[in-house]
Amino acid sequence: MIFKTIKSLAAALLLSVSASCFAQTISTHYEATGTYGSGDYAPFWHISNRQGLGSQKTGSAYTRLGVEGHNHFSNKKITLEWGADIVAGYNIASTVFVQQAYFDFQWKRLLVSIGQKERWGKLPNHRLSTGSLFESGNARPIPQIRIELPEYWNIPGTKGWLGIKGHLAYGFFTHGKWQKEFFNEHSPRTEKLLYHSKSGYMRIGNESKFPLTAEIGIQMATQFSGYSYNVDKNPDLNYKHPLRLKDFFYALIPLAGDASYSDCDQANVAGNMLGTWEGAITWNDKNWKLRTYYEHTFEDQSQMFWEYGLWTEQLVGVELELKKFKWIKNILFEYFNLKDQSGPILNDSRPGFPEQISCLDNNYNHGIYTGWFNYGQMIATPLCTSPIYNTDGIQYCYNNRVEAFHFAMEGKLLNWLDYRTLYTRSNNWGTYHVPFKDIKVNRSFLFELTFSPRVMKGWSITTSFALDNGDLYGNNYGGMLTIKGHNIFNTRK
Repeated sequence: MIFKTIKSLAAALLLSVSASCFAQTISTHYEATGTYGSGDYAPFWHISNRQGLGSQKTGSAYTRLGVEGHNHFSNKKITLEWGADIVAGYNIASTVFVQQAYFDFQWKRLLVSIGQKERWGKLPNHRLSTGSLFESGNARPIPQIRIELPEYWNIPGTKGWLGIKGHLAYGFFTHGKWQKEFFNEHSPRTEKLLYHSKSGYMRIGNESKFPLTAEIGIQMATQFSGYSYNVDKNPDLNYKHPLRLKDFFYALIPLAGDASYSDCDQANVAGNMLGTWEGAITWNDKNWKLRTYYEHTFEDQSQMFWEYGLWTEQLVGVELELKKFKWIKNILFEYFNLKDQSGPILNDSRPGFPEQISCLDNNYNHGIYTGWFNYGQMIATPLCTSPIYNTDGIQYCYNNRVEAFHFAMEGKLLNWLDYRTLYTRSNNWGTYHVPFKDIKVNRSFLFELTFSPRVMKGWSITTSFALDNGDLYGNNYGGMLTIKGHNIFNTRK
């Protein structure tokens, strides 16, 4: 009854504010998911890359109700999309919370997005990949104002052979209170932290003329402002970071902080800055599509400009799409290597030793801003262990030196029966600061089936089995059941 009321109010709002629309579509979606298993944790692939809805607990459940709207205006150049959904769960990060609430306004190719919206990595196939080194879809979405060219815009005069796209965003983290409740009283934590991200990509090639294209781009993010508590697990070491107009500029153009910042931010750059270089080469014809992609992550200028090598801190992937062979639709292989992190030595130049050595990167952690986490889960690749696993109650990634091999495949067994399977093997060293005594090996597997016969009319049932085996997460087994429903109606003027 409540959801019908929300749906009716949303439809009435759109009808009242969009008199110039020639077409409207409002769709609703329903989802119920439950997991159960045995072991120390739920299996890795039942937790990871689920937009923060996965739980490390062996048994969990949630329901999700949402509504989305799509409006085309009469001049056909303006589009308005909006959406909202609410989640209620058991043994997940929060009992009741808003997962998405956003408005997307698009004029021609320019898009302005306001609110909290689920997003995935730029290059990898999020259904099969281990996830981007920058933003994988592993954690809850971050509220933000985002201006972007979501699709490539062809540069005039190049006849479609050169295109660019990118984005600029500012937002804020909402997990300040949650950190205080989830981690222990001595754990480093932050409140009212702000978020900034940006990206720029170039495409070379024109698929309508020739099937080979290449892409190259960069993404960068900064956590800044807000409050930092219990820095270095010291309850007397707290920071109030500045919030001024120029601090947004410091985040946009990574610059060393002024006297209002901590000594660390003055010596390096203001805030917690990180990013990735990304590239892909794609051959796409009528029968098959082959895509190779590469990501290189950096935490400072040394790796940003490959001072210690391009072929470290990397994700390399190859995906083959077979367009006319339904049994095997996509095959993917990835190699992941974050074990080097520029090396184990760090030295700031001084009179007795004037050489600057900028290693010991400690990816995704940060001494003052805690790290690249949201609600205890890695925003980037889940192969680096999320703080929600930590039994000591400390918010820290204790395992970011990882090498992994990953294989995935999906397809159709029948017209109404899809499957997906993932297998990942990783070697784990811990961190340079807190290394594991021995290398910990982990193997994770998922097999998933989705039933969507015509008689179900918009409903689907997905069931999966997953397991872990090894020293990192232990031996875990579990099943997951998801029921989804969709209902679409149109309103036209």
